[in-house]
Amino acid sequence: MEFRIQLPGGTVKYIHTVGHPVFNESGDLMEFVGSSTDITERKQAEEALRQAQADLSRVNRVTTMGELTASLAHEVNQPIAAAVTSANSCIHWLAGEIPNVDKARAAAMRIAKDGTRAAEIISRIRLMFQKGTPQWQLVDVNEIIGEMIVLLRGEAARYSISVRTELAADLPQVMGDRVQLQQVMMNLMTNSIDAMKAADGTRELAIKSQQANHEQLLGVRQRYRRRATPTACGPDLRSVFHHQTTRHGMGLRICRTIVEAHGGRLWAANNSERGATFYITLTPKSGARE
Repeated sequence: MEFRIQLPGGTVKYIHTVGHPVFNESGDLMEFVGSSTDITERKQAEEALRQAQADLSRVNRVTTMGELTASLAHEVNQPIAAAVTSANSCIHWLAGEIPNVDKARAAAMRIAKDGTRAAEIISRIRLMFQKGTPQWQLVDVNEIIGEMIVLLRGEAARYSISVRTELAADLPQVMGDRVQLQQVMMNLMTNSIDAMKAADGTRELAIKSQQANHEQLLGVRQRYRRRATPTACGPDLRSVFHHQTTRHGMGLRICRTIVEAHGGRLWAANNSERGATFYITLTPKSGARE
């Protein structure tokens, strides 16, 4: 077992103890034989490593979000522009000799709806930039997928990539950190978009969730009809997890670390046709806490 002790001076030590009891012929406990090892330095090194991984993960999020600035600005501007249009309509319907209250009310409701939509997008963006310790809670994976589609829809449309979802309606929640799981989906989706930028013909990003045995299985699939220029997520994508010198490789290593910390697995496979699929398994209502 491992435990923590506090010395008289206030210093905290972590101890690892291994041993077994020794009984006499009557079954009475005679002694306990074992050894204790001071593992304080190891614990401190593990904590430093966790902090470094958290900092690297946040840097990766900030870098990715920075690269999506134009698309994110477009997503925010859309509901704001719609709200302005509805506001002008509302003023118009109220300014007549006989105000059209019904149409003005409908325009006001559209303003509220578009304002809420813009606020939600900004809230999700701010969440991705936050720095802090993981916050473990029950998370709806389908909801996370929907949130990332909202943020990345503009980037996909920019390269004429259609986004299709097939989400199981009865998926149980999983225990995990919402921001970290958002980052996993964001990285996989942006990598897929990048991989299809240079492809000709039809391009599609398909995301599927389903219950498989006692796990949730998520698939992020990139598909196109003609050959694309090789990229970091191209033919040899199974080795990209080991490449730390590219943004894709680093991002995927971070994704794998996050998924494994949640008690799941992340792997990739080439499609029988053009493209590739990333697979994630997560265990409902459980996970390995950092």
